[in-house]
Amino acid sequence: MTIKVKISLALGFLFVVMLLVGGLAMYYLNQLSNDARAILKDNYTSLQFVGSMQKALLTRNTDPNALKTFETALRGQETHLTEEGEKELADALRADFDRLKSGNRIDSLTVARMQQNLLQLGSINQQAMFRKNTVAEQTAKDALVWLAVMGTFCFLILFSFIVNFPGYIANPLRELTRGIQEVASRNFEERLHFKSDDEFGELARAFNSMAHKLDEYEHTKLADVLFEKKRIDTLIQLMDNGIIGLDEKKKIRFANPVACRLLGVQEAEVVGRYAPDVALTNDLLRTLIQNLMEKPSEAAADRKFLKIFDEGKESYFNRQTHEVTLTRTGEEQPIAAGWVIVLENITAYQERDLAKTNFIATVSHELKTPISAIKMSLKLLDDQRVGALNEEQKQLVDHVRNDADRLLNITGELLNMAQVESGQIQLTIRSVDPGDLVHYATRALEVAASQRHIRFAVADPTNLPAIKADPDKATWVLVNLLSNAIRHSPEENAVDISVRQMGKEVEFTVRDFGPGLRPEHRSKVFDRYFRAPGQNGQVSGTGLGLAISKEFIQSMGGEIGLKEGVEPGAAFYFRLPVA
Repeated sequence: MTIKVKISLALGFLFVVMLLVGGLAMYYLNQLSNDARAILKDNYTSLQFVGSMQKALLTRNTDPNALKTFETALRGQETHLTEEGEKELADALRADFDRLKSGNRIDSLTVARMQQNLLQLGSINQQAMFRKNTVAEQTAKDALVWLAVMGTFCFLILFSFIVNFPGYIANPLRELTRGIQEVASRNFEERLHFKSDDEFGELARAFNSMAHKLDEYEHTKLADVLFEKKRIDTLIQLMDNGIIGLDEKKKIRFANPVACRLLGVQEAEVVGRYAPDVALTNDLLRTLIQNLMEKPSEAAADRKFLKIFDEGKESYFNRQTHEVTLTRTGEEQPIAAGWVIVLENITAYQERDLAKTNFIATVSHELKTPISAIKMSLKLLDDQRVGALNEEQKQLVDHVRNDADRLLNITGELLNMAQVESGQIQLTIRSVDPGDLVHYATRALEVAASQRHIRFAVADPTNLPAIKADPDKATWVLVNLLSNAIRHSPEENAVDISVRQMGKEVEFTVRDFGPGLRPEHRSKVFDRYFRAPGQNGQVSGTGLGLAISKEFIQSMGGEIGLKEGVEPGAAFYFRLPVA
C-alpha cells in the first residue's frame, strides 16, 4: 500500500468520524426539538383554551362577550384534540354550552359540570406536559451520554492519530537524513532498518543498496589509492630534488632523503610537526617557508635561487613552491590542501653558466686588444704622413673601421653581460645632472643619426633635480635606447627624448615613430638574446642591450620598461631616484 493511499485512508477515517459525531449530535438535537415542539403545540395550546373558557364562565354575568369568547375557545379546543379523553370532555362541554346558551335561566349544575370538565381537561394536558418533559429530559440525557461516549472514542482515536501519524512520516525521513549524513561522512557501512511496504520501504532498500555499493567501491578504491600512494612515495624518495610536503595547516607530511640531507635532520624528526616550529631552529626551512607565512596566496608564484652547503661544497638550488588544491564532491570552489616545496639542484647548470660567463669575459677581454690595435692601424692609415689613399682604399678602410667598431661594441656588451651574470657590476654612484646624461648621449650618436637624417627632439631638461646614478652606466643605457630608436625609425624622422620628475624619481623617455613592437614581443624585449624583427623582418644586434640596460638600472635602484598604448612606434623609459 502506497503512502498516498494510507494518507487518503487516514483522512477518510477522520472524515467518517466527523460525520458520525455530527450526525449523532444532529439526531438528538432534532429529537429534543420535536419533544419541545410537541409540548408547545399539543398541550400548552390546550391549556390556553381551557384558561380562556374558565375565565369566560367566571365573567359571564359581567361580560356580555363572555359566551362568545367561550365558544371561540371551545371551537379551538375541538380542533386541537391531542390527548386521550380530550374528545369526550370537549363533547360534554359542547353539550352543556349549547344547553346553557339556549336556556332562559342559568343552571348552576351545568356551570359546575362545565367547570369540572374544564379542570379535567387542563389536568389531562398538564399531565401530558409533565410526561413529555420527562421524555425530553431523558432524550437530553441519552444525547449527553452518547455524545460523551462518541466524543471520548473520537478523541482517543484522533489523539492516537496525532501522536502516531506524524511519526510515521517524520521518523523515516529523520532516519534517512541521518543515514545520508553518515554516508556524506564516508561511513559507508550505515544502513536503514525500518520495514515498510510503501515508498519509504523502497527508499530504504535503495539507500541500503547504494551504501553497500559505495562501501564496496570505497574498499576497492582504497586499495588503488594505497597502491598509488606507495608508488608516489617511492618516486619521491628516489628523486634527486629535495621535496617537502605541507598540509593546509602547515604541518610537514613528508620530506624525501635529499630534503632531509639539506635540512640536516632525520625524517622522523620533522614529519608530523608544525613547520614554523621546526623553522625556529632550522635556518634553511625558515627561508623555504618564509613566503608561506607572509603571503600564502602568492607563495605558488614565488621562486627563489638559493646557495646551500651540500656534501662538502657550495651547491645551487632553485626553490619552487606549488600550491595543492582540490575540489570536493558536490562543491564548485577549490580549497587549499597544502603546499609542495621543491628544491631543484641546478649546481651543474650554474657551474656551466659560470664557465660560459668566464669564457665570454676572457674572450671579450682578449679581443679588445687586437681590435684596439686594428683601430689604431686604421687611424694611422688615415694620417696623410703615412701616405695618401685612393678612394677605393678609403672605402675599404671605412668598412674595416665599421666592422671593428661593431666588434668592439659586441665585446663591450659581452663584458657588461659577464659582469651582470657574475654579479660583479661595478658602480660609482654620485649625483648626476639629468641634462648632462641627455647631452652626452645625443652627442655620442650625432653621426649615426645624421647618416639616416634623423633628428633628436629633446624636451627642455632644465630645472630638474640631480639623480643618484653611475654616470657611465646611465649614459650607456640612454645611448642603447637611442641607438635602438635610430635603428628602427624611418629615415628623415625624429626621435623624441623627454625628461621629467615623477615624485622622488626622474623619468627618461625615448620614443621612436617606427613600426613598433608586436604584442607577442612586448613581454620579451628585456630577455637576454631576444631580438625583435625589424621593418623588413630581419633581426639585428646581439639581443643583450636591453637585458644589460635592465640590470644596470635595477642595480642603481631604478626601474625600466616599455610604455603601453604608444602608437606609432615604441617608447622606452627608465627612472632613477632623486639625489
